[in-house]
Amino acid sequence: MLTLRQTRLAWALVLPTLLVVLLVAGYPLAQVFYWSFYKADIAFVEKPEFIGFENYLYLLQDPDFRLAFWNTLRFTVVSVSLETFLGLAIALVINSRFRGRGLVRTAILIPWAIPTVVSAQMWKWMLNDVYGVVNVLGVKLGLLSQKVAFLAKPELILPSIIAVDVWKTTPFMALLLLAGLQLIPEELYEAASIDGASRWQQFWTITLPLLTPALVVALIFRTLDALRVFDVIFVMAGVNPATKSLAIYNRQVLIDFQDLGYGSAVSVAILVIIFVFVLLYMRSVGREVVR
Repeated sequence: MLTLRQTRLAWALVLPTLLVVLLVAGYPLAQVFYWSFYKADIAFVEKPEFIGFENYLYLLQDPDFRLAFWNTLRFTVVSVSLETFLGLAIALVINSRFRGRGLVRTAILIPWAIPTVVSAQMWKWMLNDVYGVVNVLGVKLGLLSQKVAFLAKPELILPSIIAVDVWKTTPFMALLLLAGLQLIPEELYEAASIDGASRWQQFWTITLPLLTPALVVALIFRTLDALRVFDVIFVMAGVNPATKSLAIYNRQVLIDFQDLGYGSAVSVAILVIIFVFVLLYMRSVGREVVR
């Protein structure tokens, strides 16, 4: 239990940060909520008109918003699942002792170190159906019967973008999970080996339960990031309906359509969706951590 003096000191240390957050994030957020109740264009050519919840009522019936939500949900579920599975596998491998471990740990971080816009443009060229190296090598090695337009076919474009995101972000998951693995005492594995537990049994009874807190943090970070995905999709596919995410639709409404009121309502909806996902994580996975 903190004393009154310690509590005051804690508030004095935290207060400057809270004020900066309030100023940098709180004011713009309040502005977004404010304009979501107005009919207004971003250039203020016409006088803004208060329309109450009309923007939100239209949002519920907007087929473009539903399509963007569905695209974002598919992107989030598939990419985060693959990144978690692959990240855990990589973390388990690089946590073991072998020659060259330091070099491998450094090498796997290279995709994460490349800026998203750069890696997205790089993969866009590599997947090009005319000169892309993926098609050229695929045909020469006999893996592809003919060149494939990965970014032109509606059934292939979203899986291709998800594959690029998994390539780039799996190292981040592996790094977070590796930090969790290194906190597990080695004595637990030695005791389990003496009791005759196999590697598989050690994973389910020691590694996974003790790794759950780090896993929850990694899942929350990646899910929030995936729900507001913009750059990798926008660079590789623009505003293609087959891949348009909520953030890209938000940008389209605000910038291309110049609709400040409805664009603000879309922004608020994205915030609510992310908030709901965080609550679901904290109530389901987080409960397991407490146990």
